[in-house]
Amino acid sequence: MKGNFIDNLPKIYGLYTGGFIVFILLMAVLEQMGMSAEAIGLLFVLFTIFIYAAIGWLSRTMQVEAYYVAGRQVPAVFNGMATAADWMSGASFVAMAGGIYFGGHGYLAFVVGWTGGYVLVASLMAPYLRKFGCYTVPDYIGTRYGGNLARLCAVIVLVVASFTYVTAQINATGTIASRALEIPFELGVWFGLLGILLCSMLGGMRAVTWTQVAQYIVLIIAYLVPVIWMSNKQGFGVIPQFAYGDAIARLGELETQWQVGTLKATETFAGLSTLVNSHAGAGEGWLSSWKFVTLAICMMAGTASLPHILMRYFTTPSVRAARQSVAWSLLFIFLLYFTAPALATFTKLQVLDPNLATGIIGKAISDVQALDWVQKWSEVNFLRVSDSNGDGILQINEFFMRADIVVLATPEIAGLPYVISGLVAAGGMAAAMSTADGLLLAIANALSHDLYYKMIDPRADTRKRLLTARVLLLAIGALGAFIASLKLTSILGAVAWAFDFACSGLFFPLVLGIWWKRANTAGAVAGMIGGFVAGTAYLYYVRFAGGDPWMGIDHLRFGIIGMPVSLVCMVVVTMMTKEPDEETQRMVDEMRIPKGATILSAEH
Repeated sequence: MKGNFIDNLPKIYGLYTGGFIVFILLMAVLEQMGMSAEAIGLLFVLFTIFIYAAIGWLSRTMQVEAYYVAGRQVPAVFNGMATAADWMSGASFVAMAGGIYFGGHGYLAFVVGWTGGYVLVASLMAPYLRKFGCYTVPDYIGTRYGGNLARLCAVIVLVVASFTYVTAQINATGTIASRALEIPFELGVWFGLLGILLCSMLGGMRAVTWTQVAQYIVLIIAYLVPVIWMSNKQGFGVIPQFAYGDAIARLGELETQWQVGTLKATETFAGLSTLVNSHAGAGEGWLSSWKFVTLAICMMAGTASLPHILMRYFTTPSVRAARQSVAWSLLFIFLLYFTAPALATFTKLQVLDPNLATGIIGKAISDVQALDWVQKWSEVNFLRVSDSNGDGILQINEFFMRADIVVLATPEIAGLPYVISGLVAAGGMAAAMSTADGLLLAIANALSHDLYYKMIDPRADTRKRLLTARVLLLAIGALGAFIASLKLTSILGAVAWAFDFACSGLFFPLVLGIWWKRANTAGAVAGMIGGFVAGTAYLYYVRFAGGDPWMGIDHLRFGIIGMPVSLVCMVVVTMMTKEPDEETQRMVDEMRIPKGATILSAEH
C-alpha cells in the first residue's frame, strides 16, 4: 500500500474485517465437515489472540510519546473504536445481558450510567485534558495542582480503581478460556493474562490502540450475530433492537406461568443465580427509583473519572479530534448497549418457552441434564440443575446459572451452530482483553511515569523508564490474575466498585481543576483523600462489616457517599487556603480555549 500507516488505516482494517469474516465461514464449513466443537472453540480463541499478539509485536516502540500516548496521531474514528473496545469490558460483553436476564430493568441503570458518562466526558473533560497535553491522569493532577502529594494521591486512587477493574476483566478471560479450552477457571485466568500481556507489553499505548481497533471489530460482530439469528429464528425479524417488544410481552406471559419473581424456597449455590426471585423488589416504589438513579449517577461520574478511558483522548492529533472521538465512541458503544436488552430477552425466551425446542422448564430433569450445553457448563461449575422437590420435572427454582455466562452460553442454549459459540467466545475474549490492556497500561504508566520518573528518579533515561513500565505491567497483571482466581465477587460487582472508587476520589478534583481556577493543591488533596476514604469506609461497612445500607445505598453505589464528601472537603479547604499563583490560573484559562498549542511540552 502507498502512503503512511495512518493514511492506510481504512484499507488495513477493511482487509482485516474481510479476513475475519472469511475465517468465520471457514470454521462453519469445517463444522459441517465434522470438526469437533472443542476444536472450533480453540481455533477461534487462539486465532484471534495470535492476531492481537502480532499487532502488539509490530507496534513495539522505544519512544516515550509513542509508548504513553501513541504519538498523539490516532484519528478520531479509530480512537472512537479503540475507546469503545477499551470500554466494552467483560462486564459489558459478558455480564451486562446476564445482569438484565436475572435482575430485570434495574440493571439498565448500568447502561444509562455508562452511556451517559460519555456526555460528561465530552462536555467537561476530554477536549481540555487533550489541550493540557499530559500523559496520564495523575500527570494532569500533579501538574495542575503542583506538588508530589497531589500526584501521589491521584496515583493511589488510580491504582485501586483500575486494579479492581482489571481483576474483573481477567475473571472474564478465565471464564471464557475455561469453557473454550476446557481447562479449570483458575488456569484460564493465567491463559487470559498471557494474551493480555502479549498485546501491551512491547508497544504500550500504540500497540494497545491498534489492537483495540481490531478487538472492537471482533466483539461487535460476535455480539450482533447471535441476537439477529435468534430474533429471526423466533419470528421477530432481523432487526432485534426494534422487534423485541412482542418478545417481552410473550416473556411476561411465561414468567407468570412459571412464577418468576414469586418467593419460593430455593437451594443456594455459590456464585449461581435462579430466575425465581429475579424481580423481587421491582415494586418498591420510590426506593426502586432511588436505587436506579443513584447507581446511574455513580456509573456516569465513574465513567468520567476512569483514567484508562480519559487516557484515550490524550492520543488524538488535536483538541477537535478529541471531541470528535468522544462522539464516535458513543456511536460504537451504543451498538452493543442498545442490543443487550434484546439479547437477554431472546435468551430467556429460549429457556422458558415450552413451544421452542430449546425450552427446558417443565421438562424431565434427566432430559435437561443430558443436554450437551448443560453438561459442559456444569463441568466448569457455572451451571447447576437440582431436583430439590424430587418430582423429576425441572421447576423454575431448580435451574441455577452464573449470570456471567448468559451471553457465552446463548448460542448453545438457542441451538445455533457451534461456530457461533466460538465466535461469541472470541468476542468475549476480545472485550475483556481490550479493557484489561488499557487498565494495566494505565496502572503501569502511572507508576512508571508519575511515581518513578516524576517523584523517585527524574533523571531516568527513556530505556530505563520504559523497562520499568514493562516490569510493572507484568507484576500487576500477575497479581490481578491471582486475585481473579479467588472469585471474590462477580464481574459486574467488581466493575461497579471500580467506578465508585474512581468517582469518589477523582471526579471533583478533575472537573474543578478545569472549571474552577481558584481550586488549589490543598483542596484537591483534601477532596481526593476525603472522598476516597469515605467511600471505601462505607463499602467496608455495608459489604464486609455487616452494616445495613443507608437509604438503599449498597456496596454497588458507595460513590454516592464518597462524591459529596470529596466536593465538600475540596471546596471548604480551597476557600480556607491561599489561591493558586497567577501563572497557574492563566494556565487554567488557556486550557479551556479549544484552539492553540498544547500547554505542556512533548517531554515534560
